[in-house]
Amino acid sequence: MGRFGWIPLISSLLIVASAAVSLAQESPANHSATAKTSSKSAPKKSSGTFTLVGAGDIVGCSDLSGAQATAKLIDAIPGTVFAAGDLAYQHGTYEEFVKCYGPTWGRFKARTRPTPGNHEYNGATAIGYFRYWDGRAGDPGKGYYSYDLGTWHIVVLNTNCGSKELGGCAEGSPEETWLKQDLAAHPEACTLAYGHHALFSSGLLPKHAEHPELRALWQDLYDAHADMILAGHEHSYERFAPQNPEGNPDPEHGIREIVVGTGGRSHTPLGYAKPNSEVRDDKTYGVLKLTLSPGKYSWEFIPVPGKAFRDSGEGVCHAQPGSPKN
Repeated sequence: MGRFGWIPLISSLLIVASAAVSLAQESPANHSATAKTSSKSAPKKSSGTFTLVGAGDIVGCSDLSGAQATAKLIDAIPGTVFAAGDLAYQHGTYEEFVKCYGPTWGRFKARTRPTPGNHEYNGATAIGYFRYWDGRAGDPGKGYYSYDLGTWHIVVLNTNCGSKELGGCAEGSPEETWLKQDLAAHPEACTLAYGHHALFSSGLLPKHAEHPELRALWQDLYDAHADMILAGHEHSYERFAPQNPEGNPDPEHGIREIVVGTGGRSHTPLGYAKPNSEVRDDKTYGVLKLTLSPGKYSWEFIPVPGKAFRDSGEGVCHAQPGSPKN
């Protein structure tokens, strides 16, 4: 090596050492920034989960106590409220809504999505009902509509099929045509529907309890792989196993129906259990709380204080996130 031959060698060693020191100093800072970014982008655990709570057959103006008790339950439950028909007895007039529904469930009006019952049509075409809800109950004269809660599509049915203004519920009727189109527009959503009357019920008087005129609507929901249907009309609680519109068990593609006419108006007796009826009670006021998450759901019947009956469970949607229904 010449007199100055060592200089390039030392320079190279200094450059390598400097790079090593630089990496050692920068590496922790880079890891910290990466972790911080990941933390911000990670979704919250409860993201996409929504609560739907309610009942049907709510308040009679002669005695507000039952509705007052169930309203206190909802006071403690945030989320959207479903009101499944026969909301103010006896005739669903505007005055009955203001005088009786207002002081009880009326305090949830801003977060309630209602459906009309037969008492809303007693003596009139639900004029008082639509006036009270002031645009929150669908188009006046129709009463059916839909909305979304996260990945869930919620369908609100008007099951007063005998109403001349509604035009029936049979295949090809205005409501059935709308329903089919509405469901087709949401092919990847978990789907829940509610109305006042039930297709299946173990109510003591079959003509009052079961409504075969709803079968066409059920068929559309079944064909679209809907997950749940809620109803009232019978003043009791009853949960059915998943079934098809003919009432045959269908664990894989069937619809789970829950009748929850427990809002506080009164109790009506149940008869012999119908096929696929899993749980039932006719002596307890309370509300049904549904927790709706991407791809799954759970339910819980919450009784008024002093009552022991409860029901709860969970299920998986027919549609899973990111994939259409089979």
